[in-house]
Amino acid sequence: MLRAPIVRGTQLLSKWSLRSFGVPTRRGQIHACRLSSQAASVLTKVEDYKPGDHLNGFTIEQVVPIPELYLTAVKLNHDRTGAQYLHIARDDSNNVFSVGFRTTPMDSTGVPHILEHTTLCGSQKYPCRDPFFKMLNRSLSTFMNAWTASDYTMYPFSTMNPQDFENLLSVYLDAAFFPRLRELDFRQEGWRLEHENNQDSNSPIIFKGVVFNEMKGALTSPEQLFGIHLQNKLMPSHTYSHNSGGEPLNIPDLTWQQLREFHATHYHPSNARFYSYGNLPMERNLELIDQLVLQKFDKIEPKTEVPNETRWNEPREFHVHCAPDPMAADPEKQTTVSVNYLLGTITDQYESFLMSFISSLLVHGPPAPFYKSLITANIGSDYSPYTGYNGSTKDASFSIGLQGIKTEDLDKVKQLIEQTFDEVIQTGFESERIEAILHMIELSQKHQTTMFGLGIISSLMSSWNHDADPVTGLQVNKHVNQFKQSLKDNPQFLQEKVRQYFKENSHKMVLVMTPKEDFKKQTEDAEQQKLSEMVARLSTQDKEKVFQTGLALAEEQNKEEDLSSLPTLRVSDISPQLVRTHFDLTNIGGVQVQCCQQPTNGITYFRGLSSMKTLPDELLPYVPLFCGVITRLGAGDMSFQELAQREELKTGGLGMGTHLVQYHSDVMSYEQGVTLSSSSLDRNLPEMFSLWTEIFNRPTMNDNDRLSTLVRMSASDLAMSLANSGHAYAMKGASSSLTPVARLKQLMGGMTQVTFMKGIAECEDMMETMTKLKQVASHLLNKENMRCAINSSPEFMSSALSELESFLETLPGQAGNNESMFVKQACGFVPSQERNHYELPFPVNYMSRGIQAVPYTHPDFPTLRILARLMSAKFLHREIREKGGAYGSGASMGTDGVFKFYSYRDPNSINTLESFSHSVEWAIKGDYTQQDIDEAKLSIFSAVDGPVAPSDKAMTFFLSGISDDMRQQQREGLFAANKQSLIDVAQRYLTPNAQVTAEAFLGPENTMSQDKAGGWKIHKEAM
Repeated sequence: MLRAPIVRGTQLLSKWSLRSFGVPTRRGQIHACRLSSQAASVLTKVEDYKPGDHLNGFTIEQVVPIPELYLTAVKLNHDRTGAQYLHIARDDSNNVFSVGFRTTPMDSTGVPHILEHTTLCGSQKYPCRDPFFKMLNRSLSTFMNAWTASDYTMYPFSTMNPQDFENLLSVYLDAAFFPRLRELDFRQEGWRLEHENNQDSNSPIIFKGVVFNEMKGALTSPEQLFGIHLQNKLMPSHTYSHNSGGEPLNIPDLTWQQLREFHATHYHPSNARFYSYGNLPMERNLELIDQLVLQKFDKIEPKTEVPNETRWNEPREFHVHCAPDPMAADPEKQTTVSVNYLLGTITDQYESFLMSFISSLLVHGPPAPFYKSLITANIGSDYSPYTGYNGSTKDASFSIGLQGIKTEDLDKVKQLIEQTFDEVIQTGFESERIEAILHMIELSQKHQTTMFGLGIISSLMSSWNHDADPVTGLQVNKHVNQFKQSLKDNPQFLQEKVRQYFKENSHKMVLVMTPKEDFKKQTEDAEQQKLSEMVARLSTQDKEKVFQTGLALAEEQNKEEDLSSLPTLRVSDISPQLVRTHFDLTNIGGVQVQCCQQPTNGITYFRGLSSMKTLPDELLPYVPLFCGVITRLGAGDMSFQELAQREELKTGGLGMGTHLVQYHSDVMSYEQGVTLSSSSLDRNLPEMFSLWTEIFNRPTMNDNDRLSTLVRMSASDLAMSLANSGHAYAMKGASSSLTPVARLKQLMGGMTQVTFMKGIAECEDMMETMTKLKQVASHLLNKENMRCAINSSPEFMSSALSELESFLETLPGQAGNNESMFVKQACGFVPSQERNHYELPFPVNYMSRGIQAVPYTHPDFPTLRILARLMSAKFLHREIREKGGAYGSGASMGTDGVFKFYSYRDPNSINTLESFSHSVEWAIKGDYTQQDIDEAKLSIFSAVDGPVAPSDKAMTFFLSGISDDMRQQQREGLFAANKQSLIDVAQRYLTPNAQVTAEAFLGPENTMSQDKAGGWKIHKEAM
């Protein structure tokens, strides 16, 4: 089902994913493109089929053209096993496959999550360790991942290469249906008792395991913890009362045999949903899946159905705890409260669409009733986590509340929620609000993304998992038309639904979460008690087995593997020539404008860049806040609510963000500025530019109460981001002393910015901050140092440029440049070695090391890029993830001139830094093959040659000045890299004292950083 516009935090629980940083497209974000002649042939072929036709062991049940999304959906059922299959035929070369299983755990041991990890550790046909991660480097995939939701597990991939598609299909199918599920793999990925030093039987026995450490890290997030309690307590009767990801205290209760039994009962074709998408022939996919898997099974009754939740007769209330937030602006305002309602089943897809629509009306943006009553009241810092409609469980739910409030304001918040529902029932919704949501749905249908196919299955899986018709879920216009007719027939339709869902609904739960000073200690003590009890039960023979198992696992991890069974593409399969993008440069009134004609499907995309080269240094920390608030304060004669309303009615959003890029040819030069971005249907372009005109010329910068609200929301978002993005903050911290642009990224987007925003949020009076923002505006809201870009269709480009010209004429300042970049040379910057520990109450670490390197056009850049990928795949993954138990690790060579190492949710610190060093020794030793190097190249090219949406074409040049000629030179450098050149750059840049090195990490108190001889600076202000 396509959702109406998404409200912050509507996904109730995170999908626990195998890869650290692969994030599935969220529900509702699926977009369409225009129909071509090739598409016509793709669609015509499948449309020739009729219900009842038999094909490669399947029977066709439905063939449904969906013209609004330019696709045809074919639903099939496998005759022998009852497996369900959905194929989407569409003119898109980024083909997608997925297989999903309904996985319904009845405890919190994390069995579906650990199984998801362990299935990808080798299979019958591919008996090597970790074929999933190996295929990341033997493929040109545009997406590979696996994830566990509350009630299903899903294995998707996408690729633009037909042979690659079949290679990945074979690996994925064998992993899911015929995994080895060895005990050592279970111990590595799930949990194990092992000596702290696995070579020393006298060292303490501790818990280890990738998922165990992942969940310890995940549950440090108050937001995540709140969401788990919300689901568990709102739906307590069946699988949703448990944590599918696993509770750290329950994970050690899972046995290897239980894991194998769960696979046998849940990973069966009769419990599976297969999906394919794109322009590859459906027939070939069906043939392969039938031959490789389905012919080997018979139909069973999986008995994995989830019953509807038993409805309550009266509301309930629960009070839970979390650790205090060290980054909270006001320590007295750390309470979170939400009121939650259980709704109807998501298998009723029109009702789900309707409830999603009503949710957007209620909470989305400043014009929404709850925004007005809760956010603008300045009682809390933001909506409570997971506010809005949630359709990820069989029975949908709606949540509304506030975080960052005082405990004594609990009753006030609950009263405001009831009053707001009463007012909505009494007065209804403004017609413009309804039109704005409908406009956003129309825009989402036309907007093209590179992950359309993945977005479809991410959108449909929750309801299809419970046997809803996935084809009905795609018929957006049908739902919209039914909604319009219902509203026409009954003007009170929406108010009656609000009364039904919220005032007459006794399945209502109030959830309150407050910080507890000793929460972290209690959690640690509980884990230690669990460990002590388990160790105490071990006999001498058991302890010897623990030691020997640890040695056996280490031996297995160190084995040289035979990867000959795994399929692979070859570097020779990659085109030596870059696919170039044509664009034109013109000048309008002294402003350079880049024009890129693309099939944008009736949408025009605008970008602007305003340089910060005249901005005083003391104002730089205020720029991110300025970008976050300037389009949300109001402008001209419009209040902030009215501006937001016009924005939703006429555009796809008005955005402004910080722009910091290193000059492509010099690590000491950079460009700093702010970017403007917006889009609109072609017919609405004049209104879009009219809104920008008001923001540039008449921004509302005198509403301190509104600024106070936005500051608290921004500071809260930054604080919440630390647990999930700690590796990114660590890398910024490690890089900040090495290049000028990295220093600015730390100032405006790293821990320095988090602390800075915390300080502003603590201020009672926003007058000084508003004064600073006005000064920023005086430097940036003009056309003196500006350039623009337009991506639009050939037939509309002339009109778009005319509208842009009219907009530019209204702007203050005197334009007079014809520059592609506004480059600034750093003055007085000297790279320095620094070691920074940002002390935070996490049970895991986020480690990073940065080394000064080279700019993009330097001949060594492509070689360093390949070296980073080679070290990640062939050394760091084994040492830090497999052996060390961290959730993720790697190395990267970015365009900021810094070579970076990192780890993610890592139980170690010293060992990880040693692994960074050992990886350099390994690289210099050259103990890797040409196949290893080729795999690193394939992995790099899968990113370099990934699909680019029409809206983003030519943006690399616009934002960074990197031309297609430079990219072609880079491409040739990637092809040319060999073992000797890799060894050379490792020696030249990565050896001790070769270049300036710096380190940083986020994590708990640590004896390593407390050693004064180590030169660490501990930042306790974060505490």
